[in-house]
Amino acid sequence: MVHSIELVFDTDTETAIRRICADLAAAGVPSQAPAGRPHVTLAVAQRIDPQVDDALTTVLERLPLECVLGATVIFGRSHGVLARLVVPTVELLELHAQTYRVCAPHLIPGPMPNVVPGRWTAHVTLARRVGPAQLGRAQRIAGRGEITGRFVGLRRWDGVSRTAYRV
Repeated sequence: MVHSIELVFDTDTETAIRRICADLAAAGVPSQAPAGRPHVTLAVAQRIDPQVDDALTTVLERLPLECVLGATVIFGRSHGVLARLVVPTVELLELHAQTYRVCAPHLIPGPMPNVVPGRWTAHVTLARRVGPAQLGRAQRIAGRGEITGRFVGLRRWDGVSRTAYRV
């Protein structure tokens, strides 16, 4: 399991995302609810040194940050990950680049390639293992209107112990 640094949403935005996940689950789509807290991953590595928490306080100065969840997207092939894209504002891209620079020395053995600035896709995962037969229904449920919200915090996720640490 990997470790990550993640943006977390305000309560209203998180509630809206959880509602989508619950609707997906009710429709038989294997959603994220209630297991994971909705988030946007900024950095990922096999291990992240906990000392990164102190270094990330400079990133916290950028929060809260307004956000818009836009279109749905599927990552993967036959059984994909259903997500909502986060509209990439200049402020969000700058926050991501700063987080990457701060985290880089703490990412062991180094960052996963999909979080490098210029290759990162800001998104919030809604469901995993969505099969072709479920795809249309899942997209109709997940894609209902834009969601305007805010990012209000950072957390470090330890995927081995399955523990979240507030930064």
